[in-house]
Amino acid sequence: MRDERFDEGCERVLDLGEVHEDQTGLVGGKGARLGALSRVDGVRVPDGFCVTTDAFRQVVAATPEVDVLLDRLAGADPDDRQAVRAIGAEVRRAVEEAGIPDDLAAEITGAVARSGEGAAYAVRSSATAEDLPTASFAGQQDTYLNIVGSAAVLRHISRCWASLFTERAVIYRRRNGIDHRTVHMAVVVQRMVFPDVSGVLFTADPVTGDRRTATVDAGFGLGEALVSGLVNPDVFRVRDGQVVARTIAVKERAVHALPGGGTQEVAVEPEQRERPALTDAQAVELVRLGRRIEDRFGRPQDIEWCLTDDGFRIVQSRPITTLFPVPDPVPETGENRTPNVYVSVGHQQMMTDAMKPLGWSMWQRTAMVPMHEAGGRLFVDVTPRLASPASRAALLDVTGKGDPLVRDALETVLERGEFGPSVPDAGPAGPPAGGAPEVAVTEASVTEADPAIVAELVERSETSLAALERDIRTKSGPELFDFLAEAFEEHKRVLSDPLSIRAIMAGMEATWWLNDKLGEWLGEKNAADTLTLSAPGNITSEMGLDLLDVADAIRPHPEVVAFLNDVDVQDGDGFLDGLVKLPGGGAAREAIETYLRRYGMRCVGEIDITRPRWSERPATLVPPILDNVRNFGPGAAERRFEQGRLRALATEQDVLTRLRALPDGERKAEETKRMIDQVRAFAGYREYPKYGIVCRYFLYKQALLAEAGRLVRDGVLAEPEDVSYLTFQELEDVVRSRRADDRLIARRREEFRAYETLTPPRVLTSDGDAVSGSYRRDDVPAGALAGLAVSTGSVEGRARVMLDLADAELEEGDILVTRFTDPSWSPLFLGVAGLVTEVGGLMTHGAVIAREYGLPAVVGVDRATRLIRDGQRIRVHGTDGYVEILD
Repeated sequence: MRDERFDEGCERVLDLGEVHEDQTGLVGGKGARLGALSRVDGVRVPDGFCVTTDAFRQVVAATPEVDVLLDRLAGADPDDRQAVRAIGAEVRRAVEEAGIPDDLAAEITGAVARSGEGAAYAVRSSATAEDLPTASFAGQQDTYLNIVGSAAVLRHISRCWASLFTERAVIYRRRNGIDHRTVHMAVVVQRMVFPDVSGVLFTADPVTGDRRTATVDAGFGLGEALVSGLVNPDVFRVRDGQVVARTIAVKERAVHALPGGGTQEVAVEPEQRERPALTDAQAVELVRLGRRIEDRFGRPQDIEWCLTDDGFRIVQSRPITTLFPVPDPVPETGENRTPNVYVSVGHQQMMTDAMKPLGWSMWQRTAMVPMHEAGGRLFVDVTPRLASPASRAALLDVTGKGDPLVRDALETVLERGEFGPSVPDAGPAGPPAGGAPEVAVTEASVTEADPAIVAELVERSETSLAALERDIRTKSGPELFDFLAEAFEEHKRVLSDPLSIRAIMAGMEATWWLNDKLGEWLGEKNAADTLTLSAPGNITSEMGLDLLDVADAIRPHPEVVAFLNDVDVQDGDGFLDGLVKLPGGGAAREAIETYLRRYGMRCVGEIDITRPRWSERPATLVPPILDNVRNFGPGAAERRFEQGRLRALATEQDVLTRLRALPDGERKAEETKRMIDQVRAFAGYREYPKYGIVCRYFLYKQALLAEAGRLVRDGVLAEPEDVSYLTFQELEDVVRSRRADDRLIARRREEFRAYETLTPPRVLTSDGDAVSGSYRRDDVPAGALAGLAVSTGSVEGRARVMLDLADAELEEGDILVTRFTDPSWSPLFLGVAGLVTEVGGLMTHGAVIAREYGLPAVVGVDRATRLIRDGQRIRVHGTDGYVEILD
């Protein structure tokens, strides 16, 4: 019987020619894209029809058992594969046994008759969460080939519906944050094509991301042989209208259709096995079709195709979701154009996670150089600096000193010879990729180790910050954004203070000088590492030491310690109120709040203004506080600092004594003493400008959140978090117009979830080439993981692989292994014996603090958090730059 609830307005069977791209909710991702493909000039799509999601919903609504089972599925632990498998099987059985209502079956049978009753069909699942720009769902639901007769088509439509609940589909949806109840299934039924050759076309290289190079995989017979891995395909690489590389496989098997329905694996005739499946001309023609499809959908495509006597047919096209996006605007295409080259900002700021739109757009507004967004990350276009010999050499030099992998990635791009002739030098090289102004090493540097310089700079910054705090309180609505435009100019003025830049460079130059000269004169590796121990005025190292003082206030009170051990880090931010009810709790609360007053604006990923600050989620600090209570005794902060200072002083005396014993020793010792004084005077200041930026960011954030609250109260936004998915300019427009685009916010949420899964490269080109660089070294033992030596020493211990500060649970002697460490990780450094990160350079924050604490450290270790397992014993060679896995 017909379910009357679905009578009015229901479209249950549509010809593919009637389907439009915006009808994903009705015909699923595959159906919508096939409908769009059928209208692309020159593209031929097999005829067919679509059984819509209205039909699927009718069948499910008439089967109450499915609703009960979906409740069970939603409540199942996604890691319990057995439970997911069992419940999914029950759902599939219920859907298949429900059958197809008579009136719907008649509509489908009529569509089959119009297309050809005796013809063979491909019956293909088309879910609403499929072939999306952010998640392809490729292969998650079922397809059935060479289905003959109306009865068989009906049976396989039910099977497609049921395949929405296969184990792989259920788990894929859970991992992509998609509710099972929001996904519906349509089914595409197309005339079967019996190809001589079939395969897959990627309009961009799926490995390198190069948008100019297409890859064609081809084999004999049906494409199932390639998809299932039955055969190795022929592979053609096509660039700028010609085949630039080909690999011809030995094709021993193929899949062909059987006359009565179904498919069969067959042996390829011996004389055909090494014959190319396509000619070069055919591969180029196919890529030309692919470019039309790519232009139609606006992004690189993964296209399934087949070839018969009368040409190519396209049977599927979906976005390639694994490619890292290219910054806008993309340069015009052309065979002789030079690609733009971008360097990652996140690798220099120690924050490679995806940022939300408000976060990256705020950083753009306050940075010293133009930055381009791609994949929720920021990049600097260094193409002009690569164009002339002098600026190119300067760029490679400064990036090489900071992160050798960035330099190697840039050199890899340069070696491809796509830049054409160099242009004459145009003047100063300009600021580096990280966004801070650059000062020539040989000019304008501070040469006297005068502590008053740092004191003056700190005072200037604090005065500017106090003015911002005073003035921003009175601003709201459009007036707030007028004020912020001026505040951002002041922000950049403080950041570009010439004296500040000279002080930073003085510390860096002294470090480089000491490492170079003491290596040459005394054979010492990374000598500056020890000489900078406990350098004064380092706000980030002080942050770690001050948390030891917080532990001192808590340690004497067992009830407070027990209370903190029970705090839920993810949902326990009211714990401060609970402290005052305990003996000693008042003093503990005061210690934590004092710490937050100085450092509460910090957090992991702090360059993204949308990240919750410690003041907003103080429970984040509970794990490192408890680690300090457990692993240290009273007065540890003062002892640690004094031990470092004395060790640096002893090393200084030793170095100077040894130098004086050398030829021309007095001169060498005098020069070295001057550089030691310089590095100790200015190395600590290296961390202060970032602290000032984050302080200002917290004030901006508080003002913007207050504005978000007003927008929610006025019904303009649904929740304050919505502002995170708007750029700064879009938020200003919403405040001025009192109108917001809910669809834009929803789309940005989806995009952000997808961007979180991507790994950003160190260097990216406008052609989409993602290059992360490699170490070209022959001094690393077999099996060891190469990296960059940033803090001298060697240590062996248990690896603690951590991706979140809130997961801190450390024991004495542990080695921290993580993706990156911005200043917020510094409180953990005191409790570990060594450091390994995937991202970092010689002068990034983690490296500076590791040296400050005397912590052996190796950074820039590719895939360290995946190659090293939590709990494994490892040895960190901080002097030589590699990590050994011992078990």
